[in-house]
Amino acid sequence: MHIKYPFKNPHTLSVTEVLLAFEVDKHEGLTISKSTHRNSQFGLNSFILKPPKSLWLVLLKQFQSLIVYLLAFAALVSLYFNDVIEAVAIAIVLLINALIGFFLEMQSRKSMNALKKMDVITCRVIRDGKLHEINAEKIAPGDIVDLTSGDVIPADGRLVESNILQCDESSLTGESIPTLKNIETLPEKTTLGDQVNMVFKGASVMSGHGTVVITGIGKDTELGKITSLVENAVSTETPLDKKLVALSKKLIWVTLFMTAIFAVTGFIQGKHWLLILETSIALAVAAFPEGLPIVATIALSYGMLLMAKRGAIVKNLSAVETLGSTNVILTDKTGTLTENVIQVDTFSFPDETVRVSIENQSLKFDDGDIIHSHHNFELLKIVAALCNNASFSMASKKEKAIGDPVEISLLRLANTSGLSYHDVQKKYKRVGEIPFDAVSKMMATIHKNDKVSFIAAKGAAEHLLEKCSHIQYGDHQQKLTATDKKKILETSDNMSQNGLKVLAFAYQEAPGLNENDFLKELVYIGLIGFLDPPRLDIKKAITTCRNAGIKVVMITGDHPHTALNIAEKVGLVDDMDQEVISGKDLPDIKSLTKVWKNKILATSVFARTTPKQKLDIAEIFQQAGNIVAMTGDGVNDAPALKKADVGIAMGKRGTQVAKESANIVLKNDSFSSIAEAVGHGREIFNNIKKFVIYLVSCNLSEIFIVTALGFYAPASTMLPLQILFLNIVTDVFPALALGLGKGDKTVMTRPPRSPKEDIITHQEWIRIGWYAFIITISVVLAVVCCKLFLSPDHKIINSVAFVTLAFAQLFHVFNMSSPKSKLFSNEVTRNHFVWYALILCTALILLVFMVPYMRLALGLTIMTSDVWMVAIAASLIPLVVIQMYKFFSNFVSKIK
Repeated sequence: MHIKYPFKNPHTLSVTEVLLAFEVDKHEGLTISKSTHRNSQFGLNSFILKPPKSLWLVLLKQFQSLIVYLLAFAALVSLYFNDVIEAVAIAIVLLINALIGFFLEMQSRKSMNALKKMDVITCRVIRDGKLHEINAEKIAPGDIVDLTSGDVIPADGRLVESNILQCDESSLTGESIPTLKNIETLPEKTTLGDQVNMVFKGASVMSGHGTVVITGIGKDTELGKITSLVENAVSTETPLDKKLVALSKKLIWVTLFMTAIFAVTGFIQGKHWLLILETSIALAVAAFPEGLPIVATIALSYGMLLMAKRGAIVKNLSAVETLGSTNVILTDKTGTLTENVIQVDTFSFPDETVRVSIENQSLKFDDGDIIHSHHNFELLKIVAALCNNASFSMASKKEKAIGDPVEISLLRLANTSGLSYHDVQKKYKRVGEIPFDAVSKMMATIHKNDKVSFIAAKGAAEHLLEKCSHIQYGDHQQKLTATDKKKILETSDNMSQNGLKVLAFAYQEAPGLNENDFLKELVYIGLIGFLDPPRLDIKKAITTCRNAGIKVVMITGDHPHTALNIAEKVGLVDDMDQEVISGKDLPDIKSLTKVWKNKILATSVFARTTPKQKLDIAEIFQQAGNIVAMTGDGVNDAPALKKADVGIAMGKRGTQVAKESANIVLKNDSFSSIAEAVGHGREIFNNIKKFVIYLVSCNLSEIFIVTALGFYAPASTMLPLQILFLNIVTDVFPALALGLGKGDKTVMTRPPRSPKEDIITHQEWIRIGWYAFIITISVVLAVVCCKLFLSPDHKIINSVAFVTLAFAQLFHVFNMSSPKSKLFSNEVTRNHFVWYALILCTALILLVFMVPYMRLALGLTIMTSDVWMVAIAASLIPLVVIQMYKFFSNFVSKIK
């Protein structure tokens, strides 16, 4: 008989039904032969992520852009016309560009490999009635697995026995508080986070003991389904890639237009077709900024290295700039906005409620509060230390703790408020215990101190109050009335509504108490509300993002009340914005109405979401034209991390699946680092924009000059190799200096640029045309002056054009300062890389004229001093004219 597998909704079956469905006895387990047969039938308990790209594919990826294709085509054309030097020069530029990108991506891959943990998971299974420890890969559907504290759950399973079993499922569901498990049957539509009769692969056992029947292995586990979503999530093209492609297309049209004008005019004038062809090739070479790929790559690489110093591993270059384009950040809650550590948040005593926090190993009261119920507080700390099975210690300022996270937080409370729980436990020797269980929802211990017995109890308020007869008010006790109980339960409900896990505490101290029946006649002390607290720097980081026009959205698998509480604490929502959309209310993305889409786009908090819903929410924001960054650390975040324009995973607490899916991994797990990285990305984009304007204006001037000289002095027109020299050598270094300059530190006080905006706007194209026109005028004036007054030799005229253009483009770098900046003190003049670039380029130009072979290769000739003076004087015209224009524009704006 064959079992039905994969099995749907095992949480809806009773223990008897699920054992019957898998044909297994919970005491005997599967036979070894049956488990081997099921392994061969259903496969191993493993799933394989796509292998990393081969080194060749990573290298090939560096050549995949339109600009690279166009330059490669230009090299082939040059080779066809036997311009070998030109072809080799272009090939060298492309190779250098590719190698830089390749080695940096290899470095990030190496860093990622260093983060991987290669643990082999084993588990205990019952087979043929005996307990065996096996590799988790060998688990089969129907296996009976024994679970105890500290185990990593090897596969999905339905509980058949549970003894106070608590599991940490935060990486899967996003819920910080460990889940208390039981074996009761649940409704079919129960969400993953509420399936308390199930355990899931990848979660861990925090305390207790349980026995499960395996219902899903490998790709059929919840973790496997998420892995499948990761594999199928399609990464989007980066904004910078889109903008550079759009720029390339515009440059193609400009080239075709200018070439067509020149060709038609040349034929009308009867010029030889070889001259027309050579000039057309020169126009094509002039049109494409050969230095753009390498400058963009180095600028992004520089940003990548700076981010690495700040604790962020960037896995691909374009992610640096894309992060700067981000206008929506979708963030997980647990471990990203919060510490992923349970701490005491609120005390509620009979006559007061106090909010607290623990910072730097000390207890702090919110808003300057102090505890008036001092006696209750001291009693509560003693009960918390005694009714506790966890252990806690501090070594070299590092916390070492074992046990239930809530109990650990109680010991942390004692430690930070001046009480040594070791001393208390020595003073009050434990002689009996009633362990916590799912029915009583209480735990109690009895202790002896000399002849006096001391009872310490904690549990759910409604259950513990049934065991209480009195209530502690300061240093005296009163009879617990029905009114008192109602007030306490209302307070407990309110705290729960605010997203806190609430426990009540009680005690009794008297001689001769019955050690076998002591859970009665207790004295109620108070309530404690527990919470995974927000990180200390989160509120400031979210404010920074908001000031920068970035919408921050929380998407978590945790409860709506908990999510809203954290959102309020970190400043994500306020009293006017209390909207939380729960996963169970979200329609499928395929059936979304316009109203629902608008509602999703306007919401800042999503709770109880599945991994698929996180993926869908990211897609909805992207469809609305947003550049989306997704942060997270859990397995449930991985699909959305891959789908987002930029995925950011946490390096310390992040699961391996999340880190593999992300573009950026933060070593310090800090959301504040994301805000810093966004600002750095914006600075890099501004630098990229600055050098793109510089390069394009230089290239456009070359197009104009080649066209103008083709009409005025065809024999002296600039040669393709001369233009290539300028594009690769003298243009690249100033552009690179602009790309490496310190950015504008006020970028995070302004809204993000529109994702639809091109890298060069319409207004900036006008400015580029103006720059190119002025540079062209300066070169034409130098040529006319030389031809009319100095020498009619076409080689000298060509050399004058070359020198004038070279220095005009070098001086043009100073025109890249912001419009409102001063002439002699601005971000360009303060950039020491610019001065290094100018010195280097000047030396290279002089070297060309000094070395005969280089001079002849470029088709240049020696010039007299007066010719040099004319060329240098003319090259200063663009700088003088443009700076004068800036000066008078600023002067007029000040008067107005």
